[in-house]
Amino acid sequence: MPGICTKAVLASLDRVNHAWGGNGRAEVGRCPGMELRMREGHHGTGPGTITPDGCAVELYARLTAGTEPDIIAAAVPVGAHILELGCGAGRVTRPLLERGFTVTAVDESPEMLRRVRGARTICSPIEDLDLGETFDVVMLASFLVHTGDAEVRRGLLRTCARHVAQDGCVLIQREGADYHVNLPRERVDPAGYTVRVLSAEPVGDGVNAVHTEYVFPDVTWTQTFRSRPMTTEQFEEALAEADLKVDRYLTKDRMWARAAREGAH
Repeated sequence: MPGICTKAVLASLDRVNHAWGGNGRAEVGRCPGMELRMREGHHGTGPGTITPDGCAVELYARLTAGTEPDIIAAAVPVGAHILELGCGAGRVTRPLLERGFTVTAVDESPEMLRRVRGARTICSPIEDLDLGETFDVVMLASFLVHTGDAEVRRGLLRTCARHVAQDGCVLIQREGADYHVNLPRERVDPAGYTVRVLSAEPVGDGVNAVHTEYVFPDVTWTQTFRSRPMTTEQFEEALAEADLKVDRYLTKDRMWARAAREGAH
């Protein structure tokens, strides 16, 4: 992942808690003038800004949250402070705030963060983040744990472990067991758009190039990204490298897991 905004984040830590604006946000590390480079194997098409991982900002501003906020709310204490890693345009941030949670939202794209309202926002690559504080809940959703780069994955999970309170938990969203097979497939969202996973093509070292398409009545976006399928055993081994251990799986399909520091409970 390209390193953006890290120096600005570190320099701003001593004033983060005093930078809240009238809409309840603190914006840290905007890094004006810094250009983000597209990550290898990632790209996207469609109108608007495309982020380094191939996500279209305008697309993610339209996507609905689905059942994720309910799953999260049922797994964590009422009113918890959540560190949301990879918040995008606030698709899940908004309903979490509406449920009474406090959210610190992190993303490496300043364009995405401009869409987030009501949360403290921090611009930084997730694997570089070190805020010097801990949270009741750390959340790593959007299948980020399946990143094709194993070293980046280790960095993501170290960030989770570094920021979770001793008695807190880490929530991680995994790909479904059939995510890379039985393709192409599609689903129609209740909001009226169609999501298609078109193909998952091997590119070496157990990594696939996944091609997706988002079709709205007025526009279509595409995204290609690299993803590493992991069995449940491989997933739990990856967590153990960061001294994290699964406490329980939150859904029958095991796509949502709750983890804690080793020996925390």
